[in-house]
Amino acid sequence: MTPTEPAWDERGLVPVVVQDAGTGRVLMVAYADRAALDATRKTGTAHFWSRSRGELWQKGATSGNTMAVVDVELDCDADTLLYLVTPAGPACHTGAQSCFDRSGNPAPQGFARLEGLWRVIAARAVERPTGSYTASLIDAGVDGPARKLVEEALETVLAAKDHAGGGADDRRVAEEAADVIYHLLVLLAERGLEPAQVLTVLEERAG
Repeated sequence: MTPTEPAWDERGLVPVVVQDAGTGRVLMVAYADRAALDATRKTGTAHFWSRSRGELWQKGATSGNTMAVVDVELDCDADTLLYLVTPAGPACHTGAQSCFDRSGNPAPQGFARLEGLWRVIAARAVERPTGSYTASLIDAGVDGPARKLVEEALETVLAAKDHAGGGADDRRVAEEAADVIYHLLVLLAERGLEPAQVLTVLEERAG
C-alpha cells in the first residue's frame, strides 16, 4: 500500500527536496513538520520548519522570493518529501538560483518542460482524440509530421538568416525553433520511438 503521510522522525520532521518544476534543477533542501506541510498544501506556496529558529516559515515571506508549489510527492520510503515548485526568484540566501550552484555552470534552460510536452504527445498518439492537431498528424502516417518538420526547419533557417541581417527578432527565431521541436517529437511518436532513444545516441556520441 502506498503511504500518503510522511514517516516523521523523532522530532516530527521530514526532509524536503525542492525542485524547479520547469528546469528539473534541485534548488534547496529544508525540513517540514506537519504544520508546514499543511500550510504548503493549503496555500500552494512552500512552507518549512526552521530548525535553527524553531518556527514555521514561508519561503520568500520577507524577500519576495516565494515558491508556488506545483506538486508534493513522497519518496518510496515515505521519509523524504519532494516539492515541485515554480520559484519567483533566487532560492538561495546568497542570491544564487540554487543552493547547489557552482561557478561556471551555465544557467539551466528548462528542458524539463519537454517532458510535459512529450507526455501530451504520447497520450494523443494512443488516444487519438477528435479535433487534436497532434492526432491528425499521426493519423496521416509518417508523411504527416515529416512534411511539417521539413517545413518548420526551413522557416527556422530563414528566420535565423533574417535575424543575422537584422530583419527578425529573437522571438520569431524562438517560435520557429519551437515548431521544429514539437513536430520532431510528433514524428518520433508516430514511429513508436521515445526521445530517450535519441538522448542515448547523443550520450554515445559524447563518448
